[in-house]
Amino acid sequence: MNRIFLTRFALTSAAALGLLIGCGTVADLAGYDSRSMNESAAKSYTQVVSEAKSQGAVDTTSAIAKRVQTIFKRMKPFAEAANQTGVPFDWQMTVIRSNELNAWAMPGGKMVVYTGLVSKLKLTDDETAAVVGHEMTHALHEHSKKAAGQQLITNTAMNIGGQVLAAKTGIDGTVLSTSQDLLSQYGIGLPFSRSQESDADKGGLMLMAQAGYNPQAAVTVWEKMNQLNNNNSVLSAITSTHPTNNNRIDAIRKLLPEVMPIYEKNKR
Repeated sequence: MNRIFLTRFALTSAAALGLLIGCGTVADLAGYDSRSMNESAAKSYTQVVSEAKSQGAVDTTSAIAKRVQTIFKRMKPFAEAANQTGVPFDWQMTVIRSNELNAWAMPGGKMVVYTGLVSKLKLTDDETAAVVGHEMTHALHEHSKKAAGQQLITNTAMNIGGQVLAAKTGIDGTVLSTSQDLLSQYGIGLPFSRSQESDADKGGLMLMAQAGYNPQAAVTVWEKMNQLNNNNSVLSAITSTHPTNNNRIDAIRKLLPEVMPIYEKNKR
């Protein structure tokens, strides 16, 4: 029995485990249940916001901050209605002054948008709604919990592989650390992360359409992103943990016929 077979055996075992009980359930069994994760995230979020406040970075007065909060409040009821986790979210939005092109959501609906994302990309309200809806979906679909479960499965698989290899060959499993990292990143983690991002794009389209924001703006967000960060090379397509910008654009365009009628009913 060779090293490659042992590694494949470990990965196959992990895949079987994931199929049988699911990444979310694995996380639950390890103590990463929805309520606990949301409570922990809330504490971390408070620390992040407090630190930002101490540096004068929390923005509540600029035109960008007011726009983001208005968009968030308009979308929040639809996000609440879409919550199927069994645990109510205490949705919160903080706008932070930063040049970073980023926004994020913690478990339980704790969100941040950086002003640089809106200002550098010159995002319209509809485009900002696409970003907010995307991040809301990450929280609603509990991608953080599923990622935790996936990581547990991956670590379990690699530990099994290392133990079997050591037993059969006498090789210390610690020498496999580099291979474990690569397999985790490119063998399992990569497609899972892309799936989460695509899922968030799709859910975000629905939320913005329900709130009366034009889903076509999700396309222009990524067209603008291409101008600042074109990640459409072959290497990026293979190694990136996120879909390429162009792949996102193509996928979003295919979804537009489904969500545009919803937008037409709700546009203001």
